[in-house]
Amino acid sequence: MDFPLKESHLEHCMVNQYSESSNQPISCHPDPELSMPEAFKNLISPELVTCLAMHLGRQLPASASQTFADAVLPELGKLELKARVQLITDEMIKVLPVDTRQRNDILLSMLHPETTSDTLVRASDDDGIAGWGIWPLSLIVGQHGLDEFDASMQLLREMTVRSTSEFAIRHFLLADQPRALNIMQQWLDDPNEHVRRLVSEGSRPRLPWGMKLQALCKDPTPTLVLLEGLKDDPSDYVRRSVANHLNDISRDNVAVATELASRWMKNADKQRTALIRHGCRTLIKAGHPDILSLFGYGSPQLDSRPLILSRDQLRVGDSLQLSTELISTAATPQKLIIDYTVFHRLANGKRSAKVFKGGVLSLEPGQSLSFSRTHTFRPVTTHRYYAGTHAMALRINGVDTDEVAFQLDLA
Repeated sequence: MDFPLKESHLEHCMVNQYSESSNQPISCHPDPELSMPEAFKNLISPELVTCLAMHLGRQLPASASQTFADAVLPELGKLELKARVQLITDEMIKVLPVDTRQRNDILLSMLHPETTSDTLVRASDDDGIAGWGIWPLSLIVGQHGLDEFDASMQLLREMTVRSTSEFAIRHFLLADQPRALNIMQQWLDDPNEHVRRLVSEGSRPRLPWGMKLQALCKDPTPTLVLLEGLKDDPSDYVRRSVANHLNDISRDNVAVATELASRWMKNADKQRTALIRHGCRTLIKAGHPDILSLFGYGSPQLDSRPLILSRDQLRVGDSLQLSTELISTAATPQKLIIDYTVFHRLANGKRSAKVFKGGVLSLEPGQSLSFSRTHTFRPVTTHRYYAGTHAMALRINGVDTDEVAFQLDLA
């Protein structure tokens, strides 16, 4: 089964977990309302802070837990998600012991005792911290536990079986990459899928919301042994992370990603093929010929008619239909990936190209097929339109057709 093309930015740290504040399950694929950071920040809630303070109070004098709560609660509502997590981290470290071993022992004692759930369908409660509450605890270890390197890494493993430590573990990779990777390699056969996933996800060069690992962006080869060990993992959750890691590599090291994908495709079953396809999605979208060929998409053999636009002048909010006629000139059936590119005009008069998915189809020899799509220039907060000449073109198996220009007005 193919991986979906889109996924939540926070899917990797919230799969099947419960909201700390509402105890309501969060879907692996949340709806658009929940996928907004505005909703996610409320998962780092006053109720969670109170729960953290309670567990601190079981390990420290009551005055210490009260100091922590008094420092966090008045400020929490003013902050966004990551800032809330960092605030909790910063205030908790102030009341915890300075000695890393003592501090790690306290953090370990605060963790939820339940570690057998495969789906992590639970939240922090009277028994201990799990789910979203792990994030600030893991950052304490990542930001302040490097002097006890091996022991702190093992604590992150314990935290991961209750949620994830993918952001925190990057501090160890930045401090001593070979040492951290050596420890992570020992987790390749861990019985817990969340720990195995941490091996891949925590070492991603470009983990969303995480610190970029510049050394691995430049040279990803140190993590390839990890990906080799996980590419056929029985867990879809782990394989998805491997695919995303491969996609990260492809953004900075096309040759490495292409060689790895080509090697993995030999004798690949459906699961591994789906992983490779998802991991190569950026290269597929860019029309990389070697990757397209890997999946059976060769140079298109077409007698294609010019691209036709339904109008040559429109306003923001309007829709534009693009269409063409495709006629196969190949002697055998051919597979086609058809995307389309919108060349947006920028404020400085230059252009920015954005590729949109069009579709996948097959043509028999001599077969003719009409292709059309509708694109709406809807106002969105993540993109600003500028009036002037824009253009569109098709991209068929990585080969671009001639552009067709149109005028876009703002009002």
